[in-house]
Amino acid sequence: MLTKLSRLLKEAGITLPENQQQQLVGYVSLLDKWNKAYNLTSVRNPDEMLVRHILDSIVVEPHLQGSWFIDVGTGPGLPGIPLAIVRPDSHFTLLDSLGKRVRFLRQVQHELKLENITPVQSRVEDFPAEPPFDGVISRAFASLSDMVNWCHHLPAENGRFYALKGVRPDEEITELPVGFSVENIVKLNVPSLEGERHLVLIKANKT
Repeated sequence: MLTKLSRLLKEAGITLPENQQQQLVGYVSLLDKWNKAYNLTSVRNPDEMLVRHILDSIVVEPHLQGSWFIDVGTGPGLPGIPLAIVRPDSHFTLLDSLGKRVRFLRQVQHELKLENITPVQSRVEDFPAEPPFDGVISRAFASLSDMVNWCHHLPAENGRFYALKGVRPDEEITELPVGFSVENIVKLNVPSLEGERHLVLIKANKT
């Protein structure tokens, strides 16, 4: 699995130290093991997880600004855990409303010795942002308008929303509520992945 990850990283033009590659593979192993009982992801094949979960998460890293992030609706820790591994100087709060997912995240935190993540079981509307976050990240969590409506209280004054999407969500962009605007749309390159991937950066307009 380490060999396959190295090849995928090379294809994506990403360079990671060996200890981070080991941690990413360790995470996939835990995900595969726990998935059998907890049904954490529909992806069953660990090799496929490397592409659809690991690579699909870490291609976002160069576009993140700041060091204090929250991954809302993180599920089994995506994209938060891969990002926390490749960005050890940043902190990631991993928020999910389902207890079994949060138990899995705590196990990952313990086994991989990740000191820069905080798993939290909560609905996003009920979670206080103290201190506020530099970035609010979501992957397959909700529409853009739902994301900013539910998470509007989370970013700091200059914070950003980072929405990981498949095809470019032009219709969702037109439905963004007043007070929010798209700052950038980045087309992401994920080797071996079928379909398109885009990162939508949204900011609140200052009044």
